[in-house]
Amino acid sequence: MLELTCSQAWPPLLEDRIGDWRLRWADGFTARANSALAIGDPGKPLPEALRAVCDFAHDHGVPPVVQVIQNTSTEDAIAAHGWVHHVEHRPAHEVRVMTGPLPRGTSAGAVVLDEPTPGWWELTTGGAEPAEAPRHVLGTGKVGFGVVESDGGTAGAVRGGIVGEWLHIARLEVREEFRRRGLASGLMNAIGAWGAAQGATGVVLQVALGNSGALKLYENLGCTEHHRYRYWAPAPGACEDRPS
Repeated sequence: MLELTCSQAWPPLLEDRIGDWRLRWADGFTARANSALAIGDPGKPLPEALRAVCDFAHDHGVPPVVQVIQNTSTEDAIAAHGWVHHVEHRPAHEVRVMTGPLPRGTSAGAVVLDEPTPGWWELTTGGAEPAEAPRHVLGTGKVGFGVVESDGGTAGAVRGGIVGEWLHIARLEVREEFRRRGLASGLMNAIGAWGAAQGATGVVLQVALGNSGALKLYENLGCTEHHRYRYWAPAPGACEDRPS
């Protein structure tokens, strides 16, 4: 399952299991790293599995959320047990997972580094000195950090992570004043060349359905939709704290 590959490219600080389901915690940094990935058999009746999701989330101080492949029997069953679309996680409560060939072409001045710079961190996380969770999620594994510098600062950034033969691309950002100059394509080409050198043969991306600009860029690079997933959260009363 491709979603498991994506999960390996986005490691949480802590992971537990309920059967095949993965319970993830990263101190609130991104929904992907702080939700239960509901793929496969949880090894127990669904109400007990969802109770375990709630308990894990409450124990670690994050909202209980389940990431579910869209239009599956698992999604239908979770809805039937009083869970609802986690629309509070706008604009990314519904996500397209796309695959495509490795980007190839001019890098427009972008380079890929083994370690992120303060400018890379600032552009992708909002601060030049990130906390432990983003450092772990974004920095663990075989990872390349694409940057393009302009006017004495970091104009664009991207992250590429290798999982098997896949290059997982994330955190593509270009500062507003540098947009429409081809920097995003250049960053994609640079990280694609880096991925090829690491043995990757294709790319996989997880893109919020509402991110029309990114979707258009990836489609122009030959990426197509593989599947979609959504985040689900318990409706009021469906996931109370355990009694003390």
